[in-house]
Amino acid sequence: MKFIHTADWHLGKLVHGVYMTNEQRYILNQFIQLIEEEQPDAIIIAGDLYDRSVPPTEAVSLLEEILFKINVELKIPILAISGNHDSAERLSFGSSWYKHSNLFINGKIQDCFKPIHINGANFYLVPYAEPGTIREFFQDQSITSHDDAMCRLVSEIEESLNPNGPNIFVGHAFVLGGKTSDSERTLSVGGSGCVSVEHFSPFSYTALGHLHSPDAIKHDTVRYSGSLLKYSFSEVNHQKSVSIIEMNQDGSYELTEKSLVPNQDMREISGYIEELLDASFFQHQKVDDYLKVTLLDEGALIDPINKLRQIYPNVLHLEKRIEQYDLRKKHSLSHVGFERKSELDLFNDFYNEMTTSEFSEEKRRLMAQMIDDVKKGVVLV
Repeated sequence: MKFIHTADWHLGKLVHGVYMTNEQRYILNQFIQLIEEEQPDAIIIAGDLYDRSVPPTEAVSLLEEILFKINVELKIPILAISGNHDSAERLSFGSSWYKHSNLFINGKIQDCFKPIHINGANFYLVPYAEPGTIREFFQDQSITSHDDAMCRLVSEIEESLNPNGPNIFVGHAFVLGGKTSDSERTLSVGGSGCVSVEHFSPFSYTALGHLHSPDAIKHDTVRYSGSLLKYSFSEVNHQKSVSIIEMNQDGSYELTEKSLVPNQDMREISGYIEELLDASFFQHQKVDDYLKVTLLDEGALIDPINKLRQIYPNVLHLEKRIEQYDLRKKHSLSHVGFERKSELDLFNDFYNEMTTSEFSEEKRRLMAQMIDDVKKGVVLV
């Protein structure tokens, strides 16, 4: 059987003050074209369909539109779970009758132990839940971490696991060793949000959501699909894709990754402002991409972001390289021994703290003359 593994749509996402709904609609329509080409037996959405528990109206309408196209018009089963960004209760609304059209959306722990059977494969839909929820559900006070919770959930599933045929786990978790990005919400403080990859050994394939890179973890049977779009500048080097799984009856499978191309990518560019505003540079750029711009100029610039937005309308973040370098280098000035230093030496220390530029002999000579003139009462013009 063939299924497509995706996750982390984050519909309603706001990035640097810009709603990504139009870009999400564009990429999801491209996703539907891929589904029409591949004709899978099922679609997996491993959590975080929405970006927040109370999503904006446009996001709700978009999800309804896309699920209708896949499930009703194309008649393809959908297997979805709630993630840590979703409201499990809201996402589960109507699930009791959705399943009659093979739309399975699970946000309830009590519904994760009975598999959904599609073309000989058994799918276990395990929504995201806090350890406290699992502790209360099982009345087990020993469950204090996400790892404890996942261990108990899988143990419960194993009791009725059918070894005859492929078993697929659909979950939303941070597997120990996974690579994160800035757009993922931390599950807990410290390492208590991590789960061990060994918990998923009973399954032929584990389809995970939460981490936004498809390369977040390297494992034979445990995979993240990654998000469909880049949602932070820490993801600019991600190659976004969906995972197409062709699974055999013995649980072995072949994996194909298909990339989706956004209408407006998220990129970083750098240079001097005059260079970036020169037609010889920007005529080779896709100027409406979402951009982080790093300026190499020293000294003050007048309204650089609005100048850049005349050419690049979607500059989301602007910084100067020298300011960032200075910020990392800067530390508290020590006041010890200041009384034993000359004014010129004090200024030299201050200059080195505030900038990476060299305090040259010419600068030293000019500053010495200025200090001497001030001491003599000379008016500087």
